[in-house]
Amino acid sequence: MKKLGALLCVFALAMVVMAGCGGNNDKDTAKDTATDTAANSNKIVVGATAKPHAEILEVVKPLLKEEGIDLEIQVFTDYVLLNPALKDKQIDANFFQHIPYLDDYNAKNNANLVWVYKVHNEPMGVYSDKIDDLNKLADGAKIGIPNDATNGGRALNVLEAAGLLKLKEGAGVTATDADIVENPKNLKIQMMDAAMLPRALADLDLCVINSNYALEGNLNPVEDAIFMEPKDSPFANVLVVRDEDKDKDNIKKLGQALQSPEVKKFIEDNYEGSVIPSF
Repeated sequence: MKKLGALLCVFALAMVVMAGCGGNNDKDTAKDTATDTAANSNKIVVGATAKPHAEILEVVKPLLKEEGIDLEIQVFTDYVLLNPALKDKQIDANFFQHIPYLDDYNAKNNANLVWVYKVHNEPMGVYSDKIDDLNKLADGAKIGIPNDATNGGRALNVLEAAGLLKLKEGAGVTATDADIVENPKNLKIQMMDAAMLPRALADLDLCVINSNYALEGNLNPVEDAIFMEPKDSPFANVLVVRDEDKDKDNIKKLGQALQSPEVKKFIEDNYEGSVIPSF
């Protein structure tokens, strides 16, 4: 019996030791998880189109690194996917759009994305591989414009500013070809994906192209556009987040970095008027 009692004592002691080890492992695991979470709390993922948005974010990356924030840039080739990605929490913020485009997306998708910082403006331009002066534009010319609601309306306003057509009063940024009230040259408006417009210059007479896609298509907006949207247009490109994230410290630091002297100098030195600081 004494031997049995001694064996039971040894077994009980072993169980206590094992339980103690198990408890320590759980604490270590929780500690490791907490450490990983703490490490990731200073990471921010921003979706952007390639030019100039991702290029500008590359300038911001080392500025945020000094603040202890790791910036990950996800480049999207199709800008239509950027707001859904933000709404679905695949990214923390996006940088590609102007305010009318954001407002239109929110209204049509029951979304509540908000802009927090204005960064730059990209004047929209009129381009052609066939003519170098709008006065040479033939009757019945084919004109390519973006097929999303706000940029399509914006492009029509650019054509109106160029004297090529007249829109119904008050049509604004959401104008469509149905709002054209005067079209003396009987222009044929063709809507297509904005990213395709630089390539469509081979087939169309004119295209109205966002500066970011002009740059990606190796066009120089300042030198190659035969007409440019006025530089004081209200289409500033903005940093956009989910409403619940707008006051987070990382978002504020990101916005401040995007409006830094370093970014302003980069824009002015590298884009020479095709992209203009809005701060």
